[in-house]
Amino acid sequence: MRHLVLGLALLVPVTAAADPVAPVTAETPDRALRDWAAAFRLRALAQGIRPETFDAAFRDLRPDAEALTRDRNQTEFVRTLWDYLDRAVSEKRITEGQAALARHAGLLDRIEATYGVEKEILVAVWGIETSYGANRGSHPLIPALATLAHDGRRAAFFEAQLIAALKILDRGDIAPDAMRGSWAGAMGHTQFMPTSYLAIAQDFDGDGRRDIWSDDPADALASTAAYLAQSGWRKGQPWGIEVRLPVHFDFAESGKTVRHGMARWQALGLRAADGGALPDHGEAALLLPGGAQGAAFLIFGNFRALARYNPADAYVVAVGHLADRLTGAGPILGDWPRGDRALLDAERHDLQRLLTAAGYDTQGVDGRIGPNTLAALRAWQKAQGLTPDGYANEAVLNRLRGGA
Repeated sequence: MRHLVLGLALLVPVTAAADPVAPVTAETPDRALRDWAAAFRLRALAQGIRPETFDAAFRDLRPDAEALTRDRNQTEFVRTLWDYLDRAVSEKRITEGQAALARHAGLLDRIEATYGVEKEILVAVWGIETSYGANRGSHPLIPALATLAHDGRRAAFFEAQLIAALKILDRGDIAPDAMRGSWAGAMGHTQFMPTSYLAIAQDFDGDGRRDIWSDDPADALASTAAYLAQSGWRKGQPWGIEVRLPVHFDFAESGKTVRHGMARWQALGLRAADGGALPDHGEAALLLPGGAQGAAFLIFGNFRALARYNPADAYVVAVGHLADRLTGAGPILGDWPRGDRALLDAERHDLQRLLTAAGYDTQGVDGRIGPNTLAALRAWQKAQGLTPDGYANEAVLNRLRGGA
């Protein structure tokens, strides 16, 4: 699943429903879900959902066991960035992306001219999300979202998505049976969440419907362009460029929070990966997703725009690199520490606890390797005489645990 979430509730004023509150008519073996749906119906109607829309959508409601299982276990399915890139930017995907660019050349040129987002980026998002529309998802969205909202682990988030999905149905953009997507509610060619759809989706072909589900990708690709444009995309600026670091580089200069202009990066000894001078595209930060042993990238404002679409570094690098390949650029030149595996969620929590206990406060234990954890890890690495690159792997965790 791809998380295209604006964080907007998009609530309408609460109004008293004139209609009597009818019971949910769905026959379901799960009494708890049925009871929850009856209570949720009151909340949905209070937000302006028509009773007939709700009842049609919830008819024959059944729990979505797959959605529940995948939501509870998704944090355990972790891949390294290089493993992810091997699949996401395969030769097959590059070839199919080039074919998509040619097949939809006129449409993509019009979208790029309208929104100021390069067509290669749009096609790259399309390719990473659904393999250019081939895998748009087959889950009926209302049962999936209802199951996840009832489950309670992320109830508020999924209930907001469910309300938004019902509003989409209420507007007539799609029929309930045709509203299908991923197990967690992402829809269409470029996998919009319902709240994002309500806020940003475009009717680019002018047929009166914002149709991101059909075989025609026009509205979906335009919607993605609008999303990136609103997220601050700057046409002509790369997402990032691969660079080479000098010997004895000061790794305190790396990380997303440290930004310099190109003159400063040049003075620090950075060069383009091919050995040339750094092109000037404004301020940039240095990303080291594989630590000192992996490829290095200077990342620009467009990296942050893509991260609004999906915040995972692996996703942003994959989209950006695929777009580069679609323009004719070559593969990443740097190596990766392919003997390493990604830390599991429980291990990342453990890493933070151990760093804090050792006197290097991560400012909380949440399993996310953000700026505070990176700073703490770098300080610990420096004190240990290690390369202070902030790279969290199994060897670092074992050393923190007292291993060899």
